[in-house]
Amino acid sequence: MDIGTFRGIVTAVLMVLFVGLVIWAYSRGRQGEYARAAALPLEDDDAPPRKEMQ
Repeated sequence: MDIGTFRGIVTAVLMVLFVGLVIWAYSRGRQGEYARAAALPLEDDDAPPRKEMQ
């Protein structure tokens, strides 16, 4: 196997991984999590701080 074949295989694997990541990121199951994250800047900052465990 020469370097050109190896580069082609690596490129194909990375392309498949990228497409899988995009499909996972835009799946319907993650919509709720993204909605909560989008609302974070609008939340009230006057909430009392959480107690830290000592």
